[in-house]
Amino acid sequence: MASVWIRRRPRKNGALSFRVEYRPGGREASVRFGGSFPTLRLAKRRRDYLLAEMASGRMPDLRPFTAPESAPQTLRQAARRWQESRVDVAEGTKHTYRVNLERILRVLGDRAVDSVTVSDVTALVAELASLKRESLRKTLSTLAQVLDHAGVEPNPVRSPKVKLPRGERREVNPPTAAHIEAVVRILPTRYRLPTLVLDATGMRIGELEALTWGDVDEPHSRFRVSAAVSKSGRARWVNTPAVVFQAVSGLVAREDRTDTRPVFQGFGADRFRTALARACRGAGVPTFSPHDLRHRRVSLMHEQGVSWARIGELVGHGDIVTTARTYTHVLGDAAELDYEEVLR
Repeated sequence: MASVWIRRRPRKNGALSFRVEYRPGGREASVRFGGSFPTLRLAKRRRDYLLAEMASGRMPDLRPFTAPESAPQTLRQAARRWQESRVDVAEGTKHTYRVNLERILRVLGDRAVDSVTVSDVTALVAELASLKRESLRKTLSTLAQVLDHAGVEPNPVRSPKVKLPRGERREVNPPTAAHIEAVVRILPTRYRLPTLVLDATGMRIGELEALTWGDVDEPHSRFRVSAAVSKSGRARWVNTPAVVFQAVSGLVAREDRTDTRPVFQGFGADRFRTALARACRGAGVPTFSPHDLRHRRVSLMHEQGVSWARIGELVGHGDIVTTARTYTHVLGDAAELDYEEVLR
């Protein structure tokens, strides 16, 4: 009886290859070579072809498959194809993927995708050891998804031999109103209003970066975070204090607005983070991040008696437990910033 099987064979570089072998008849028939492949997925395709041919009573013809192989796919090429396939994620998540891939491809970009080994992954971990543990975990998760998409089996990122360094859990201390005011006053002008919007609304920085004039509802003094931008995949409205909303509305004359034009033209999240950290040092206050402003807003709403469910709706959380456990903190002053005073 005809049979086909796949053998795993280690290479000199530590990776595996997958060799397909078959017998066109019973045990008296000699074993024949059906091809060698860098991934299990490709080997299974050849196995299925051989089985189908022999089940139809035909001797498999492998001549069409013996043409010279093209150059192996690099990790950089595989990453690009994977990115193009991720039409299901929000823009903020795509930005995270881009940042993660920059780190990965700087080290492994020119490697053949099927030659990435556990040793390569552990070396990458060592190279990125200065990252926070959660950032490193997300970077490895991105690499694992790229290799999964390319059909690499077994996936070296998922090996139990890959370990993350122990990291100290960062204690979040949201800034006080006085700290924010001191920082805003020495920030470059283009970053002052975005800082106040983040503090007043609890928006994610990616949501602010993607905000367009088509998302601005002037009659109700609110912004729309679209489903395409929201991390949860659900659209929501963000209410904004009148004085802050008026300052935003005054950035561009109505006749010059288009729906797709960014509200904060030229605003970049990475440059903003750098400017904010520099301003904190200049003001002599504890360094805080844009996301710390989100922690502060959620904590203020909690102090003001807003229900967990309502807080989740306002800041775009789908899980009340996450809101309660992760985003509420004891504030030093629990005071609102005087936006009118700061904007003068």
